[in-house]
Amino acid sequence: MRNVFVTALLVAVLATADLGIATFASNGGVPDRSPEARPAAAQVDPPSQGSTDYPAPRPRVAVAVGPGEDPPPGAVTGDEGETAGSARDSARASDDEIRDELAQFKKELRSSGPGVNGPRAKVLPNGDAVAPRNAPRAVKAMIAAGNTIAREPYKWGGGHGAWQDDGYDCSGSVSFALAGAGLLSAPLNSTGFMSWGDEGEGKWVTIYANDGHVFMYVAGLRFDTSGRGSRGSRWQTSMRDTGAYTAVHPPGL
Repeated sequence: MRNVFVTALLVAVLATADLGIATFASNGGVPDRSPEARPAAAQVDPPSQGSTDYPAPRPRVAVAVGPGEDPPPGAVTGDEGETAGSARDSARASDDEIRDELAQFKKELRSSGPGVNGPRAKVLPNGDAVAPRNAPRAVKAMIAAGNTIAREPYKWGGGHGAWQDDGYDCSGSVSFALAGAGLLSAPLNSTGFMSWGDEGEGKWVTIYANDGHVFMYVAGLRFDTSGRGSRGSRWQTSMRDTGAYTAVHPPGL
């Protein structure tokens, strides 16, 4: 009986060993270790010539430099050999130059202002007048005021009851333009203009008046309700006979 038990135990042990061997063999056995085997990291090929897959550059430290200070020794330079400080100084110099140019441009613009060159005003296609750049402020204001009524219709007595009207006669038109320059506080009729201001022709403005009509020249342009052309504007470039008129002008103009 004992022999039978021992025999059965040996058979079981041998059967288990055969199963392990069969299973190991079914898994391909022991893997071959080639003499050229390398770690996984070493299996990555280096980039070929011309490749851009390079490691990222090392970060650089920016050093603050105060106004007028030189960069510290060993400061990292740019591609063109400029240090961070010198590049910034160059940018500042460029900004300063731009500011200087703008300031000069504004100065010239203030000194000249909008307008036309020369002493004579110009009539635009729409009938408005443009004053000379070098004209006195009062002359420019007079032209600007005249522009607001330049194409308004003629109305007998217009501009005398109120500055704002739906039409203006000859003396109302001249009065409106002069008031726009601060030279009149109330409208005058043509007879009143004969004794207004200083006698004779002026440098910039001359008013010609008699007891029936009044008109004026401002910076070489005639401001008149009669003789208006296709523009329908009181501003005109043509001259007219002044023999029957008294010439006066605003003081200083």
